Amino acid sequence: MSTTAGTHHPVLAVEALAALAIRPEGIYVDGTFGRGGHSRLILERLGPAGRLVALDRDPQAVAAARAIADPRFSITHAPFSALAQALDEQGVARAHGMLFDLGVSSPQLDDPARGFSFRAAGPLDMRMDPSQGMSAADWLAAASESQLREAIGEYGEERFAKQVAAAIVAARRNAPIRTTRQLADLVGAAVRTREPGQDPATRTFQALRILVNRELEEVSLMLPQAVARLAPGGRLAVIAFHSLEDRIVKRFLQACARPALPRDLPLRASELPQALLRIVGKAVRPERAETAANPRARSAVLRVAERTAAPFDPSLINRIEPDAWRS
Repeated sequence: MSTTAGTHHPVLAVEALAALAIRPEGIYVDGTFGRGGHSRLILERLGPAGRLVALDRDPQAVAAARAIADPRFSITHAPFSALAQALDEQGVARAHGMLFDLGVSSPQLDDPARGFSFRAAGPLDMRMDPSQGMSAADWLAAASESQLREAIGEYGEERFAKQVAAAIVAARRNAPIRTTRQLADLVGAAVRTREPGQDPATRTFQALRILVNRELEEVSLMLPQAVARLAPGGRLAVIAFHSLEDRIVKRFLQACARPALPRDLPLRASELPQALLRIVGKAVRPERAETAANPRARSAVLRVAERTAAPFDPSLINRIEPDAWRS
């Protein structure tokens, strides 16, 4: 995350690096390279035999990563849902730590051409990978009023989702909504109250971004793959920036920290299964000094868990309160 275009400040950097408990000879994964803030800090702590595998779905981030000339480092153009495939391609069976910094990056927000921000005029795109999927403008043109209302209400947690959806439908009858300024202006007119310090378009833009990039689904698909690929004692650290992401992460970690009990009970103590994860500490939030220097960090939440020696059975993920952690 950055406070201004051209600068880069990785969020919760000290806390995230401490959470990973990096071994100099270990293999680590940075699942969201961005502009490499966390990756470079990990590389500083690795020894000559260490290795860092980075992923990002944004072609611009991948291009920036290719500037790192370090034999211990590799970058793969892939979303979260392709984590296992990416590791296979890099010849990594198990990692000693994985870090995922969720959500949109500051370079994406700060570039008007990407269409993520309501603060600058630009095309209404919002795709983290512009080569894949439907843009926000295209989705707005095709969605029904009920689909608009549901998405803005669910993903944006917008109280005035009904009014915003109606305003979008009315506006597009006259002309397509193709720019960030068009959308921000009509949402501003539809949202009747203002939350202190928040632009009225904030929640609608968040909803569209999450929907276009399938962000919640990507997180849900990544988490089981990460647990499956962690070595015993390996750490999983996830930084979330809004409640919907954080809820998925929190529930998943809690579920995996409880043993998946078989149906044939009772069991002797020696027969009780071991949980897949051990939660490490409490959720961590930025200190006041960090949020003062980087206001975009204020909503960040870091959660950490450690892989146990329990054998991984893919069916365990669905047996741990099926679908409860996804809801």
